[in-house]
Amino acid sequence: MILKIHPKNPEPRKIAEIAAILTKGGVVIVPTDTIYAFVCDLAQYKGFEKICRIKGVKPEKANFSLLCKDLSNISTYTKPFDRSIYKLLNKALPGPYTFLLEASNEVPSLFRSKKKTIGLRIPDHPIIMALIDALGRPLVSTSLHVDDEIVEYPSDPELIAEQWESVGDVVVDGDYGHIVASTIIDCTSGEAILLREGAGSSDIL
Repeated sequence: MILKIHPKNPEPRKIAEIAAILTKGGVVIVPTDTIYAFVCDLAQYKGFEKICRIKGVKPEKANFSLLCKDLSNISTYTKPFDRSIYKLLNKALPGPYTFLLEASNEVPSLFRSKKKTIGLRIPDHPIIMALIDALGRPLVSTSLHVDDEIVEYPSDPELIAEQWESVGDVVVDGDYGHIVASTIIDCTSGEAILLREGAGSSDIL
């Protein structure tokens, strides 16, 4: 099904409806401040497993990201990191960046890569922020594409629904999305290393 939600002033009733689906292990397709993405509840393995099947990846090899509420939320799911990295995150977020950091024990083991790292974002998007608030914890997120190239991401919610609503529980129509994914910065070594330049400018480094 497709559910239209106001992109700047999301209706609380609709947000609650989506949150209820997520807490039951549902998979939802939502707009972010970059591209449309699959999301599920961090606490629901069923949702995570479903996204893995859709993407055709094994859970232990899934490189999905956490969408967090704020920097305090991020620090809960990461090991302590240098103050210079904190300053960089504070400068870039919320915004179109994904930061790779070492995962803390608060991250369920099924969401960790073999390197024990996790990608984290704070998207600058009212619908995502409202969903995180409603759940009280981060969302797990990954792009709609099987590969992770920064080209040809779908942006029209109606076309996205035609292609994906049969595999997801809900497609959220939050207006047209963007076609460029987030910029990825690896901070696991204690230094910020640009892995992929996307929607966020690398000038912050």
